[in-house]
Amino acid sequence: MQEKLDAFARLLTIMDELRAQCPWDRKQTFQSLRNLTIEETYELADAILKEDMEEIKEEIGDIMLHMVFYSKIGDEKGAFDVGDALHAVCEKLINRHPHIYGDVSAETEEEVKKNWEQLKLKEGKSSVLSGIPQSLPAMVKAYRMQEKTKQVGFEWENAGQVWEKVEEELTEFKETFEQGLSVEQREEEFGDVLFSLINYARFQGIDPETALEKVNRKFKKRFEYIEAHAPKELSDMTLEEMDALWNEAKIKL
Repeated sequence: MQEKLDAFARLLTIMDELRAQCPWDRKQTFQSLRNLTIEETYELADAILKEDMEEIKEEIGDIMLHMVFYSKIGDEKGAFDVGDALHAVCEKLINRHPHIYGDVSAETEEEVKKNWEQLKLKEGKSSVLSGIPQSLPAMVKAYRMQEKTKQVGFEWENAGQVWEKVEEELTEFKETFEQGLSVEQREEEFGDVLFSLINYARFQGIDPETALEKVNRKFKKRFEYIEAHAPKELSDMTLEEMDALWNEAKIKL
């Protein structure tokens, strides 16, 4: 434990030194760091998908640096320091885990999640959805909204019902073409299809964002194989010729 505390104290000291002495670090603000933090978060997400422990460790360090950086700026503004931020999250964890620090019973993961959402409402949250960032990627946001509304009972009883909803939405989407509806109406129905598929994936224990990203990476590798092994310019190849290389890539990759 002391070694970990020493490492954190070392980071705090270095942050103080950089903020005082480095022209770039002195210039940074909450706003200027925001996009960099988003980039670092995605880099960590990439490392997790690759299950690269060394890279995960490095990216965690980068994100920790950003958290310390924000806390330093907050301290300079007289708003809060890193201690305030850490104590606040500690108090939140204690308050939202009454099954550990109180006399509430929660034997399963679902009971813990349900208690968590109910406690958030008691703390003054206007909605179970109020804590979901507006800027989250749409697929992640849909999954999180479905997870959260489940905790207050807004949930299908079984996966079969959810699949019926998927089929219903697919039919409605198809009808937008048969009826010659506008692009906006098609877009809305297509969104309903995606939302229902995400819900079905959740029922089956599948993370749709991770599943799609794995498919993206697989597609990228296979298409790059086509580019690398094409006997002529891709624009001069037929779809059948490219498909033959695609099938070859499926076997070799």
